[in-house]
Amino acid sequence: MRLIHLLACSIVIFFVLYAPQPLLNLFASEFNVSPAVAGSLMTATMLPLAIAPLVYGLFLAKQNPLKILRIAMIVLSLSCLLFIWVPSFELLLLVRFLQGLTLPAALTAMTSFIGISFSADTLQKNMTLYIGSSIAGGYFGRVLAALFSDLWHWQSFYYLIAFMLVFLAILIKPHRFNNMSPHAPKSPLDYIKQLKKGPVLKVYSAVFCMFFCFAALLNYLPFILQKTFLITNTRDIGLVYSGYLIGALASIATPWLLKKAPSAWHVLAATFIFYSLSIVALISHQLSVFLTAFTLFCAAMFIIHSTAAPLVNQISKAPPSVTNGGYVSFYYSGGASGSLLPGLVYQQYGQTAFMFTLLVVCLCGFFLITWAYLDGKNMTRG
Repeated sequence: MRLIHLLACSIVIFFVLYAPQPLLNLFASEFNVSPAVAGSLMTATMLPLAIAPLVYGLFLAKQNPLKILRIAMIVLSLSCLLFIWVPSFELLLLVRFLQGLTLPAALTAMTSFIGISFSADTLQKNMTLYIGSSIAGGYFGRVLAALFSDLWHWQSFYYLIAFMLVFLAILIKPHRFNNMSPHAPKSPLDYIKQLKKGPVLKVYSAVFCMFFCFAALLNYLPFILQKTFLITNTRDIGLVYSGYLIGALASIATPWLLKKAPSAWHVLAATFIFYSLSIVALISHQLSVFLTAFTLFCAAMFIIHSTAAPLVNQISKAPPSVTNGGYVSFYYSGGASGSLLPGLVYQQYGQTAFMFTLLVVCLCGFFLITWAYLDGKNMTRG
């Protein structure tokens, strides 16, 4: 499978995950539910994403990842059609939960394919490109969903996603991939024990904190824009997500930052501090300051993501599918928690308390990375 094809698959798969986010206001009004309940459309997908990837990673250690990717994309296309047709909010939640069970198979398959097929600097470069594609998928999924909703109706975008998933899945040729993991078969318990060694688990936990903050802000951004800045049009809300696109440029610059810094640990620690400062700036009720801080917040998150994902592949002794399955599990555990719990704080106490909650979690991520560096500095450069 050519890398450009995998990146295209990644973009469309992330459409499925993030398309509902700018439409949460619309769903809240259409189904007469509160912001926190509407936000559960994201939680319903991220909960299984938080648990399933590690299980899938153990399974994929002995399977062809491209075959799994193809099946997952076909299932996701069918789920998009179901999402259009269901008549109640409860059934929307059910479909989102089913998507959450399917998405980790696709995500773990893609990262495993990269982890198996490449190594050293090429691994860092191609993992960064993959993360860039996930950024593009998240951004265009949100913006196009908002745009289609404003110009036509939100269902039209889901028809487009379903078609693209099937088209790209048909082009995957699993039989051409023979570069399976060289690791000897072991029991699942042996694989999990390998993830506990050294700093891997601490990096996973820092990634949990990182995505907790990110998912929380992006999930409740439509409500903050409506309440604080009186922005209600779905197209305008979608355009605010343009700051997210800066993250793609930042993640592409990550290899350059790694060459300039003493080690990947230093890049992670410094970026967590920057991430925290951007959260403080997001307390502002001035739109220009808020939008600038949002852009910097997105850039910091994706630099952390682009640094941490290749790093765990380098320091972990487990097979790539298990290592990446663990990474995806912790990543979306943070997303599932962040998409629900801070929303309760926001509903009760407002924007300032909401941002301080994110700040505390972000600082926890910084301390975890510092701790991981002290444990792992003998395993990597620096």
